[in-house]
Amino acid sequence: MRHRIAVPAAGFLAISLVTIGCGGGQSKSASVDSGKCATVAAAAAQPGRQNLTAPTSKLPAGSVWNVEVKTNCGDFTIQVSSDSAPKAAASFVSLAKSGFYDGLPIHRIAPGFVIQGGDPATDGTGGPGYKTVDTPAASQQYVRGLVAMAKAGNEPVGTAGSQFFVVTGEVLQLPADYAVLGKVISGMDVVDRISAQPIEAAAAAGRDGPPASPIVMSKLTVGQAG
Repeated sequence: MRHRIAVPAAGFLAISLVTIGCGGGQSKSASVDSGKCATVAAAAAQPGRQNLTAPTSKLPAGSVWNVEVKTNCGDFTIQVSSDSAPKAAASFVSLAKSGFYDGLPIHRIAPGFVIQGGDPATDGTGGPGYKTVDTPAASQQYVRGLVAMAKAGNEPVGTAGSQFFVVTGEVLQLPADYAVLGKVISGMDVVDRISAQPIEAAAAAGRDGPPASPIVMSKLTVGQAG
């Protein structure tokens, strides 16, 4: 089942794993020079990464972790807080430390909305073999640079596997359904460059789909910031 944010005709945005629907007006990425990403081979599906067991260890309360994401389009850093979604944060940090994300693609671009990655099946249908659930704050807003976990539309609020999205629009009119990891603290220009890359022709009419050329996360590096 795909983890995707769908955009109803009325303009209300709902997120799910495989497709985060596009919408929400123009973003800063619309004026960003798309630049060139290094040419890399397409990411291969990793079936061995889809049957894992959820980590049992917790992150220290109040701890902050910086996760550097290296891609063929450049690097960006996500600051993960252990407080807003403790189970999702502990899972994400554990997966990143283990190398789970290394070699996986950014499989979805919705310009002016989000970029999405972290799927070992590479097409938006996969996950690590387990789910966590945190309850997002009712007042949670999904603003530019925020990083949260994607989920399928029929899954409970706050469900998380391994797929995550970075908000590239200014403020998305989304329900408070998605477990929040943290925010991009450096390299937002790289996120915008990824968002500006062409998407596959078949998806272009909807402005939402896989990148036309592979975008791959080669390495995630984790360090405790506080």
